[in-house]
Amino acid sequence: MVTETMMPVNGIELCVETFGEPGDPALLLIAGAASSMDWWDDEFCRRLAAGGRFVIRYDHRDTGRSTSFPAGDPPYSDVDLAHDALGVLDALSVHRAHLVGLSIGGMLAQRIAVDRPHRVLSLTLMSTSTSPPAFELSFPSDDADASDSGDKPTDWTDRRSAIDGLVSSARRLGGPFTADILQLRRLAQRVVDRTHDMTASQTNHYICAEGPPVRDRLHGIIAPTLILHGTLDPFFTPPHAEALCAEIPGARLVWLEGVGHEFPPTAVWAQVIDEIMGQAGRRTQPA
Repeated sequence: MVTETMMPVNGIELCVETFGEPGDPALLLIAGAASSMDWWDDEFCRRLAAGGRFVIRYDHRDTGRSTSFPAGDPPYSDVDLAHDALGVLDALSVHRAHLVGLSIGGMLAQRIAVDRPHRVLSLTLMSTSTSPPAFELSFPSDDADASDSGDKPTDWTDRRSAIDGLVSSARRLGGPFTADILQLRRLAQRVVDRTHDMTASQTNHYICAEGPPVRDRLHGIIAPTLILHGTLDPFFTPPHAEALCAEIPGARLVWLEGVGHEFPPTAVWAQVIDEIMGQAGRRTQPA
């Protein structure tokens, strides 16, 4: 069973979609910055649900069908984004959940794990780093994919330009297993057509206020923690994953060979899903 609905959360509305049976253990997917829930592939979600999970994905504020704010003036912080994730669980009457966060979503999951440990059954951190990051960030050049966008800056108010911009970014940050350009264009079309304001979507998360850092509190995380990281990640390079693993007690680091900074490509679904499912059987660290 799959359902999508608008839910009141923290004074705004978030679009939420679920897969599977509400009676199964909940698994909340937290996307990266500027990413709607569409980036969590439908079939990937269905396979997680088939493993006995009540899978929840949602559009962050300023993405997809969720509440949008004026571009360049977000009246919220990353703390609010973390509270949105908890608000989604509350709206679904879910007390505890397995959290799976990617990139900035992984940092939001870390914040939840240190601030609300009783809400977290397990923690899976994908393509992410400590908060703040342990090392300088890498910004891959646009040159390799200049032909995708015609050497012009992306105009997020123009549908075609916005689609080209999303495809170019996905190719630039991905690896050899990244979906082909036709698949990426179909996904980008879906993202653009579901989003209220693409300019706000691609701007506000990157400039919103930052809450207190959580890196100095990672040693207090008690949830079983899995770190999944692409060996070819050009944004959060491998040392970010190693630093994160070193700072969370009992964390396991699993490398995704040939994967870049991206949502799990089809080629590694079996590995990723097996690892996420395996988290359920691991014991929580002693308090």
